[in-house]
Amino acid sequence: MKRRYLEIDVFGAEPSLGNALGVVLDSEDLTTDAMQEFAAWTNLSETTFLFPSTAEGADYKVRIFTPTRELPFAGHPTLGSCFAWLQAGNKPSDPNIVAQECAAGLIEIRKDEKSLSFKSPALIKYGPIETALTSEIAEVLNIDQAKIIDSHWLDNGPGWVGVLLSSVDEVLAISPKSKSSLNIGVFGFYEQNSGPAYETRAFFSENGVLVEDPVTGSLNAAAAQWFIQSDRCSAPYSVSQGLAINHKGEVKVTQDHDDSIWIGGNTHLTSFAEVEI
Repeated sequence: MKRRYLEIDVFGAEPSLGNALGVVLDSEDLTTDAMQEFAAWTNLSETTFLFPSTAEGADYKVRIFTPTRELPFAGHPTLGSCFAWLQAGNKPSDPNIVAQECAAGLIEIRKDEKSLSFKSPALIKYGPIETALTSEIAEVLNIDQAKIIDSHWLDNGPGWVGVLLSSVDEVLAISPKSKSSLNIGVFGFYEQNSGPAYETRAFFSENGVLVEDPVTGSLNAAAAQWFIQSDRCSAPYSVSQGLAINHKGEVKVTQDHDDSIWIGGNTHLTSFAEVEI
């Protein structure tokens, strides 16, 4: 059966410099195995499949796959899937908010004149990382443990752990080991008062092989909660990611009066096709 398939660039400061996402519309009768096989074929960091909603209050349902596994939630697939759903001519029940159903629950997405943003989901695990794990992270990153000035669990679904280094240069210089079972976020603050607040790098494990993600919504959502709560940042601000691998990602962080944190960025359609799945 032929199905509509879009490829979308998400979080790019400029078109085609963010994180690519594949989105399959018309996914109703696809099996989990078929979705996983197609996600392996696209070989993108994530591919999503859209369905009619099954949860009360949701506008649509999404399932999110890496080339090797399904995720309960991820950030750039959330914005890219919403963009694709809207591009297909769909309208949300609430004109101001799109409600996405995923394995992690309902995710709220809103649209302004320039970009989409999602409301950061609750953290599943949050708090200081134990010393033994910090030591393992330093070993995986090939750095002296003394260079890690702070560390935290930042798990909102994908299982991130985060470490803060003392400078952007230290973050960009990292050359991690090729194998690990950890999903690691690394951060370093810029010194200037204008421009991005900090640089992010994200390393996730695919079957034990460490892969760098160009721009990562879920990690930056959790990091925003960490840095705002610890008074290192005050929203609104922007984050840079992807420079180490020739991308130019820009993540926009805002905060409502009720302290809800929103993660936004640009979305651009790069290609459209009909595929046989």
